[in-house]
Amino acid sequence: MSSPLREYKCPSLREMRQSKRMRSPGSWIEEYSLEERLETRKRRKRDSHSSERENKTRKRYHHYKTYEGHYLEPRTQNERLEGKEHRGRRYSPEDHEDSERGMSCKQTERDRDWHHYSKSSGNSRRSGRSSRRHRRGRRPSPSRHHSHSRSHRRKRSRSFEDDEEGHLIYHSGHMLRARYEIVCTLGEGAFGKVVECIDHAKGGARVALKIIKNIDRYREAAMSEVEVLEQMNSLDCDRRYACVRMLDWFDHHGHICIVFELLGLSTFDFLKENSFQPFPMDHIRHMAHQIIRAVRFLHRNKLTHTDLKPENILFVSSDYHMEYNPKMKRDERTLKNPDIKVVDFGNATYDHEHHTSVVSTRHYRAPEVILELGWNQSCDVWSLGCILIEYYLGLTLFQTHDSKEHLAMMERVLGPIPTHMLQKTRKRRYVHHDRLDWDEHSSSGRYVRKHCRPLKQYMTSKSPEHEQLFDLIQKMLEYDASKRITLEQALKHPFFDSLKKGKKK
Repeated sequence: MSSPLREYKCPSLREMRQSKRMRSPGSWIEEYSLEERLETRKRRKRDSHSSERENKTRKRYHHYKTYEGHYLEPRTQNERLEGKEHRGRRYSPEDHEDSERGMSCKQTERDRDWHHYSKSSGNSRRSGRSSRRHRRGRRPSPSRHHSHSRSHRRKRSRSFEDDEEGHLIYHSGHMLRARYEIVCTLGEGAFGKVVECIDHAKGGARVALKIIKNIDRYREAAMSEVEVLEQMNSLDCDRRYACVRMLDWFDHHGHICIVFELLGLSTFDFLKENSFQPFPMDHIRHMAHQIIRAVRFLHRNKLTHTDLKPENILFVSSDYHMEYNPKMKRDERTLKNPDIKVVDFGNATYDHEHHTSVVSTRHYRAPEVILELGWNQSCDVWSLGCILIEYYLGLTLFQTHDSKEHLAMMERVLGPIPTHMLQKTRKRRYVHHDRLDWDEHSSSGRYVRKHCRPLKQYMTSKSPEHEQLFDLIQKMLEYDASKRITLEQALKHPFFDSLKKGKKK
């Protein structure tokens, strides 16, 4: 089926990687006709008022150097682009990193439900309404050129229109590149939309296609993700590791489009649709082993994911069968196959790149990140520890969005934060006499006492496999990043011995 719309020449990857900073201020507009230039200037005039207002409110931030030698900044581009992550509880103005992001609690609770690449998760959300912020913009390193100039949408053929937020306006049956036929919307976020498509060049195979907003800062971030995904594809030709595969990418009239394999529900969405019932121990072991191997693959190639969470771990297939739970006196869903894929590499950071001060979604954020002590690959290990106990409990371990309260929860679960970490932090408002400045008798203090308890008290059984899982989690939730278990060591943990025995058989 050929498209009646005018042909558009897709720029090469090299051209796409070229930053506006390396080009003359008006060079991009020379690529268009006189009529398109005039239309673009009209649009820029219409947008100028809102852009000037945005520029006036922009603050100037200064970089500083941590004791580990990392250059940090108080707020990341991730936060500027998308807003913060709330998860259920009230918003606290004390949290400087999160409060500046300017997103309401109601909106962020909706955001939790959206993720990429998943057919099943979109069944109830195909109206296109935003329900889950999954992607966040990234702070590019000096090696990835970035422009802080005013963002704008590029004027294209009148046959292709964008909405006010920069999303491509499309409909079911719309063809992209005369190859991908849009079936339905799977999800929507601040970065763009994900749609299910029929790939007519592959015999009608179903794929997930992410359509990035036609706004420069999102385009640049998307190209950074494409670079990472291309390298991962080249390093894992045999598909040995559980990382989502990029099948194709292209520029569709200003929108970067990334094609992925179509997957099932995220592990979070499956928990949610199963009334937050924990996963069976055998499934936790299987999933943990695949996740750790996938993230170890990243670490071996000098990449840190920085945004590991249940929403970014998707089942290959979320098909299930119902089983009666006599203890809960109700039917529950049990997965037929617990195989997973790790997704969302838009925030993945190379070891040599600039490390922004704040990474990770709040509830999976390591203490060294909260205290702004600098971070490395071990922050992924902390996130994995939080994920595993969430699979075990069905609930989030650190349910907060306030930094000081978050640290108090850690102390309640894991014991006191080491003095040397509190002495080195720039967050002096969190510390008093080398201890966490925390009032246990305040409303927040009562909340922490009520909802948190020492780690081992969360165990529901004293059986060896439960003991082994909690030993692994405790090693992952080590405060000191230099003492935290590595993923190489984690794969040799006794918790995974039964998997090794099964392979030998």
